[in-house]
Amino acid sequence: MTTCFEGTTFCIHTFGCQMNKHDSERVAGMLEGLGALPVATIEEADIVVFMTCCVREAADTRLYGQVASMKNIPVREGSPLDKRYIAVGGCIGQRDGEKLVQQLPHLDVVFGTHNLASLPALLSGAIERSGHAVEVLDGGADFSSALPTTREHAWAAWLPITVGCNNFCSYCIVPYVRGREKSRPLEDIAEEARRYVEAGVKEITLLGQNVNSYGRDLYGEPRFAEVLDALDATGVERLRFATSHPKDLTDEVIERFGTLRSLMPALHLPVQSGSDRILSAMNRRYTREHYLGLIKKLRAVVPDIALSTDIIVGFPGETEEDFMETYRLVEEVGYSQVFTFIYSKREGTPAAKLQDDTPREVIQERFDRLVDLVQRKAYEANQGERGATVPVLIEGTSKRDGSILAGKSPKNQTVHGPLPAGLTAEELVGTIVPMHIDEARTWYLSGTVVDG
Repeated sequence: MTTCFEGTTFCIHTFGCQMNKHDSERVAGMLEGLGALPVATIEEADIVVFMTCCVREAADTRLYGQVASMKNIPVREGSPLDKRYIAVGGCIGQRDGEKLVQQLPHLDVVFGTHNLASLPALLSGAIERSGHAVEVLDGGADFSSALPTTREHAWAAWLPITVGCNNFCSYCIVPYVRGREKSRPLEDIAEEARRYVEAGVKEITLLGQNVNSYGRDLYGEPRFAEVLDALDATGVERLRFATSHPKDLTDEVIERFGTLRSLMPALHLPVQSGSDRILSAMNRRYTREHYLGLIKKLRAVVPDIALSTDIIVGFPGETEEDFMETYRLVEEVGYSQVFTFIYSKREGTPAAKLQDDTPREVIQERFDRLVDLVQRKAYEANQGERGATVPVLIEGTSKRDGSILAGKSPKNQTVHGPLPAGLTAEELVGTIVPMHIDEARTWYLSGTVVDG
C-alpha cells in the first residue's frame, strides 16, 4: 500500500465540530506515515479529503459544490497519480454512503465515522483499480485516538473521551451518523494525556457529543468529574472540554471549576431555546428554570466564568413569545459568545416531520434581533478585562499583520498585541505570556506583552 502514496501530496478540508478536527489530524497522521506530503491547497494536492458535517443543510450544499467544482481543476504538474483522488468522510460520508458516488461520479472514496482507519486501504484500492471505493460501517470497535496523528499545533491537543450520542434531540442527526454513546476507559484517557504533556502540550480539550455523561456505559454512572481530576493531575497547564449537555451537568463537575488548577474558567453550555415548550419539542429534557439554576451555581463557584452557548431560531412551531423567552434568557445570562443558527431541517430526524407555516422573513427578523443582542452582550462581557493582566497562550500572528501576536486567554477570548522588540513570533508561539489588556472589542481583546 505504501508505494502508491510515496511522492504524493494531500490536503484535508474539515467542516463542523472539534471531533471532525481531531479525525482530520488522524487522517493526516496516517497519510504522512505512508509517505504523502501535506499541502495547503487543492491545486497542489494529489489527494483531497473532505471531513464533513451534516448537522445543517449549508454543509451539504458546500460539500457538493466544492467536490463538483474540482472537475475543472487540472492535475498538478509532476503528480505521480493519473488524476486527483477525492475522498469524503465524516458525517455526510456515514449518512449518504454509496449515494455520494452516484451523485458525484468523479468521487473516488467514501468512508464513514466508524472506519477512519480504512481510508488508506480504500484510497490504495481506488488508485490501483481505478474505481470507486465505499465503506460505511454501522459501528466501530476502536477510538480513532489509536491511530497515528499529525496535530495542527504542537502545544494543543484534542482528546476524545466519548463517541456517539444517546440524547436524540429531535432536530439532530448526530446520533444517527455517530452512533450510540461509547466511553473510553479512564486509564486510557489519562495515559494519552500524560503523553501529550510529556511532548510539551500546553492545552488539552476533551471531546465528546456529551462529555457530562462520560462513563455511564462503562461504570453504570457518569464519572466525568473523575476525568477532570485525572487530567489535572497530569500537570497540563490548560484544560477545556466540549460539548456539555445541561441535563447531565452535575454539581461535582461544577465544583471542579473552583478546585482544579488547570480547568479554564470557560464553559460552552448549549441551551438551544429559552422556551420550555420548544425545549420539550426539541427533546432536550431540561427546563429554562433548570438551565438558569446551573448558571447560578457556576457563577457561585467562578463569578466571572465565560459562558457560551448554541441557539436555534425558527424551530418548527416557535412563536414570537417562544422567541422572546430565548431573547430574555440571553439578556439575563450575558454570554461571552453565542453561536446562533436558523433551524435546518434534517431528513431522518423527528423534527423533520413537523410542519411550520412561519414566514421565512419573520424567522430572519427574529434571528437578526438576537444577533444584535448577542453582539451587545459579548461587548459588555469583554469590558471586564480592560486594565487587567491575563495569561495568553500565543497561537501565532494576526492573518492581517505578521507583527501582531494572536492568542487565547483563559476565558477563550482572542487576544491581539504587538510583537515585543527583540523577539520573534516563532519564539513565543506555544508559550503562555502575560498581556495587559488595553482595549476590549466585541470579539477580541487588544493588549501588550508585560516584560519579565
